[in-house]
Amino acid sequence: MPTVDRLANAGLRYNQFHTTALCSPTRMALLTGRNHHTGNTGSIMEAATSFPGNTGQRPESVAPLAMMLRYNGYSTAHFGKNHETAAWEVSPSGPTDRWPTRSGFDKFYGFMGGETNQWAPAIYDGMTKVELPKDPNYHFMTDMTNQAINWMRYVKSRTPDKPFFIYFAPGATHAPHHVPKESVAKFKGKFDQGWDKLREETLARQKRLGVVPADTKLADKPDAIKDWDKLTADEKKLFARQMEVYAGFGECTDTEIGRLVKAIEDMGQLDDTLIFYIVGDNGASAEGGMNGMFNEMTYFNGVNETVQDVLKHYDEFGGPKTYNHYAAGWAVAGDTPFTWTKQVASNYGGTRNGMVIH
Repeated sequence: MPTVDRLANAGLRYNQFHTTALCSPTRMALLTGRNHHTGNTGSIMEAATSFPGNTGQRPESVAPLAMMLRYNGYSTAHFGKNHETAAWEVSPSGPTDRWPTRSGFDKFYGFMGGETNQWAPAIYDGMTKVELPKDPNYHFMTDMTNQAINWMRYVKSRTPDKPFFIYFAPGATHAPHHVPKESVAKFKGKFDQGWDKLREETLARQKRLGVVPADTKLADKPDAIKDWDKLTADEKKLFARQMEVYAGFGECTDTEIGRLVKAIEDMGQLDDTLIFYIVGDNGASAEGGMNGMFNEMTYFNGVNETVQDVLKHYDEFGGPKTYNHYAAGWAVAGDTPFTWTKQVASNYGGTRNGMVIH
């Protein structure tokens, strides 16, 4: 991920991003500067209730950051994931008060829910549903980057002295992990050592980078996560493949963000742009269960996928016929040196996706 390395080496690293361990509440806090309950986002939009602090409807008294900046002379745009609008408000009937373009953003191009198919996304331009191009190589990550670059060039050509704010929130590396095969191939064999060894390697790198104190100890992993060396050959084969796909997704995302940063640089704006590259927000996701999934919808419908069920789709992982997720062991490794993962408050906390630019 050369883009995040470049920005980190030329800037500052922060390692205490306080989260709510779920995407909608964390983003609400990030985009308003307020406690997520103040924004009525005690949980994800789909889990809203009638109780105060959890209605899924940001009150008028809570001003989004984009609105503040817009009132102070900025052009504003949001590309990628929203998940800040109550599910029953995502329709032409509205109310549309909490859609991005009614929440301070001049431009919105992205998806409204918590995740979407990267090969065939459900996306909106403003409040208009987008019909996708008939391109077999279409991928939303590339599309949203193109949209962001074009928008930035348009506003700067028209109003060169006007500052801009972009909220750039990829679907990565949230499930489904959709990525071209050539990107997956780059990581062939890179995770054959397993999640236990990966945790040790990651912690060592974190110490070298100064991200964690030098005396940090690796927390015990949850009892439910098997030791890698006790897995069967089929389990190791499948799980390693899942992580190769995940890594490819992360690499592709960083590459696209690199294109956006390069476009800013080509316009002579990089030295005047403050970039927050958030590598995580809520903890790596264990929603894939112990075996990972070929189709994540099985998780939401309580259907168990066995290793043999998933292994049948080994060569399809990451492709347009999948809606895949990795095994929970990788989520624990992704949250090194912590014990738990996304959704779980514990003795350690973890981090997962998004980027804010102005």
